Amino acid sequence: MTTLFRRAAASALALSLIAGGAVVAQGQLTKVPAEVRAGNYELESSHGKITWSVNHFGLSTYTGQFVNVKAVLKLDPANPSASTLTATIPLTDVAPNDDRLKAHLQTADFFDTAKYPTATFVSRSVTVDADDANEATVVGDLTLKGVTKPVTIEVEFNGAGTVMGAYKAGFDGEATIKRSDFGINYALPAVSDEVKLHIEGEFVIQK
Repeated sequence: MTTLFRRAAASALALSLIAGGAVVAQGQLTKVPAEVRAGNYELESSHGKITWSVNHFGLSTYTGQFVNVKAVLKLDPANPSASTLTATIPLTDVAPNDDRLKAHLQTADFFDTAKYPTATFVSRSVTVDADDANEATVVGDLTLKGVTKPVTIEVEFNGAGTVMGAYKAGFDGEATIKRSDFGINYALPAVSDEVKLHIEGEFVIQK
C-alpha cells in the first residue's frame, strides 16, 4: 500500500506541475539550417561536453570527458561562413572515471594545469557541405598547454527550436588531434598519440 501511495502521489505531482506550467512542452523543431534564428548563442554547459578517446596499450579504447565547457556561437544562417565559434575548456574538469588518473592528468606529464588551466578553441572558417546543408567543416586554432595548432571539426546540425522555454540549436562534432603536437608525450606509443574527440552541444540564444 505504501508503494502504491507513493506512485500515486508522484503521478499527481507530475500532472500538477504540467498543468501549472512548470514543465514546458517542446515546441516545433526545425532541421533546416536556413530556418534557424540568427544571433549570439551560449553553450548550455549542462548539455555540452567533449568526449575523448585513446587506444590504451592496444587492449581497449579508453574514454573520458571534459565538462563545464564554455562556448559562444555567433550564428548567421543566411551566411554560414560568417558564423564564429569560441570555446574555453577547463582542463581541471576532466572526467576520466578514475581519481588517480584525474590527478595525473593535472601534472606536467599531461596538461600541467598549474600553468595552463584551460584550453581554448577559436574558429577561423566555417564551410557548409555542398551536398548536405546540415553538415559543415569548422577550422580553427586549438591552444593547449601553451601550444596553438589548427584543428578541423566536422560538425552536424541536429535541430533548433524552443525547448523548456528557451530557443536552442543543437550540434555534434568530430575531430582528431595528435597530443604530441601539444607537447603531451607521456606513455607514447603505448597510449596512442591520436586522440579522437566527440563534441556535443546545445546552444541557447541570448536575448
